[in-house]
Amino acid sequence: MLEFSIFAGAERHPATEHYLSNSTAVPVLVQSVSRDPVERLNSLLRNSGLAAHCTWIPAVQDVPDALEQLNPELMVLFAPTTQQLAQIAAVRDQMAAGVPLIVIRDRVDSAVTGEDMARGARDTVSIASPEHVQAVIHRELRSFRMERTLTDTLRAAQDYRRQLETVLHRSNDAIAQVQEGIVVQVNASWLELFGYAEPSALVGQPVMDLFDGETQAPLKGALGACLQGRWSDHLLKAGAMLADGSGVALELVLAVGEFDGEPCVQLIVPAHKRDDRQLATELADAVCRDPASGLWLRQHLLRLCNERLAKPPTGGVRCLAVLRPDKFAELAKEHGVTATEEFLALYAAQVRAMLGPNDIAGHFGAASLLLLLERGNTRDAEAWSESLVERIAKHGFALGEKTVRVTCSAGLAVLTSADQGLDAAVAVAQAALQRCADRGGGQVVVNERVDQDTRVMAYDQVWVKHIKAALAENRFHLVQQPIASLTGSVQKIFDVAVRMLDTQAREVLPSEFLPAAERNDLMRNIDRWVLRAALEVIAKRQPDQMFVRLSRDSVLDTTLLEWLTGELKSTGAEPQRLCVQVTEAVTERHLPQVQALLGELRKRQIKFAIEHFGAGRDSQGLLGTLAVDYLKIDGSLMQGLAGNLELQQRVHAIVEGATRRAIQTVAERIEDANTMAVVWQLGVQYIQGYLVHAPEEVVLKS
Repeated sequence: MLEFSIFAGAERHPATEHYLSNSTAVPVLVQSVSRDPVERLNSLLRNSGLAAHCTWIPAVQDVPDALEQLNPELMVLFAPTTQQLAQIAAVRDQMAAGVPLIVIRDRVDSAVTGEDMARGARDTVSIASPEHVQAVIHRELRSFRMERTLTDTLRAAQDYRRQLETVLHRSNDAIAQVQEGIVVQVNASWLELFGYAEPSALVGQPVMDLFDGETQAPLKGALGACLQGRWSDHLLKAGAMLADGSGVALELVLAVGEFDGEPCVQLIVPAHKRDDRQLATELADAVCRDPASGLWLRQHLLRLCNERLAKPPTGGVRCLAVLRPDKFAELAKEHGVTATEEFLALYAAQVRAMLGPNDIAGHFGAASLLLLLERGNTRDAEAWSESLVERIAKHGFALGEKTVRVTCSAGLAVLTSADQGLDAAVAVAQAALQRCADRGGGQVVVNERVDQDTRVMAYDQVWVKHIKAALAENRFHLVQQPIASLTGSVQKIFDVAVRMLDTQAREVLPSEFLPAAERNDLMRNIDRWVLRAALEVIAKRQPDQMFVRLSRDSVLDTTLLEWLTGELKSTGAEPQRLCVQVTEAVTERHLPQVQALLGELRKRQIKFAIEHFGAGRDSQGLLGTLAVDYLKIDGSLMQGLAGNLELQQRVHAIVEGATRRAIQTVAERIEDANTMAVVWQLGVQYIQGYLVHAPEEVVLKS
């Protein structure tokens, strides 16, 4: 490309006064075979007094790069062929639709002009009529700049209108405006909420000083994400520190605003408006909860658990947990009844702060709490419980003038379809809790009921029959869960999984039938069904990326690659849209086979990911061994991440290691906005989980 700088002469053409108020050179792309027409155009523009910066594009194939790099306000084509004009106009329409395109020819008549305009030109002029050329160029530039100015004005007006509507709508809300981490403005409601008399007490102070330590990491991430337009209408849970030293749990709404002409983030605590029905519901709930802790009373807790267990889970697993402070009798004897009751309320508040949106928790015994948890898998439930036990151990409970430190234990029972009901599950959880006590307390024990050989065999006999029948009768279907970008890229990325339908067409979750399939050499057949179905989806819908997991059996299957090559040909799916994922555990145990598989997939342009990454013994060592495309950070590391500095450091180390190797990262099983804010701050590029979207059935329409 050859560039010419053309600046205004001593006199300015009157037509330019309306739309050129400074000497900024107009970027112009000029496509011609030779340089001579460009120099002739230079002379015309100079005589018209127009400041311009022309870039000569001799080859048509260079036009897309020039459009992207130079952001022109005008395109001029010298004597293009019909095909060249159509090709360049199509590129212009795709990359910069508003840029005017003018054709200059030696001779022009109405028929030629009409044909050129039909193919995308704004006008066609003759080089033999220089005044006409000048007039058309000025007209098109004026029109382009006026349209651009109008668009910018409308966009700004819409932004201000949204901000005004937000302020008016939330006139009773508590609002603080934050710039670069500093409070710059607060309204009266914010002052009243936090217990301050004057704005001067808060303005100019770091916003983090208003919140407890566990809130600061997610708040910092949410502020950055909001300022970059990456934050939607998510509610951020926050622990606020009031002027009198007490704390209160809040839910914050974040919105982009403006203060003194500079962008800021508004922190909004909505003023809840209650109607009569909502008030009646809250009153009914209140009599069912313990007034000190806010958790369910025993009778209502058991009722809610039974109601939940009567319905099938939407995904993942359910666990029943019994929590109890260790050495509670000694604590009560030492501090007395009043202080003990105060401790139980504070202890319950710590548990309540960790609960997920679908968890049920309440008082089960004198000091025991019963929780019904829904998590992605058993390890997630165990990791959440471990994070809670660690939180309790680190927390100092203020009882009068003393600060007491207490440990607690958690016994978990994993619920499966083989469980007979709540009573049996509670017995299993209590047995697990007793094992905690026998080991000295301060820990978590998971007691899965399907651990007896005879029971497993009977269990498998039933499921193997169902699985084989479902394969023969094609009673499987795919579900997909979107993977969302945290960097602003707009891509269609999905993680797919399999569901089985029973003979009554009811959906059966993988946690019900896959363990039996793994124990009875049926995973290869299921994996191939999923791969074939996924390739059909890729061929018809062309997602940017579709993740499909392989079991250990398929990784060790030497016939898989030949079969996969045939399926790629028969479906016509583009291989680079498929990403095969294998767990870190399988990768560690069968590293040579995974390395060989990865090499063959590379030859076929298929992407590769390690899922559940970060939970193994030597994750960083594994990271340096395999050149993968994606790391999916294990969901267990997301449990309690927002308030756990150690977990944040572990995730940050994974992201740093992946970034150095140009590997993209996905955070698994993100369930709440606080965790999303933290992983955004840590540099994770993608997330998946129920906060993004629940899995939904893939339906292919013919």
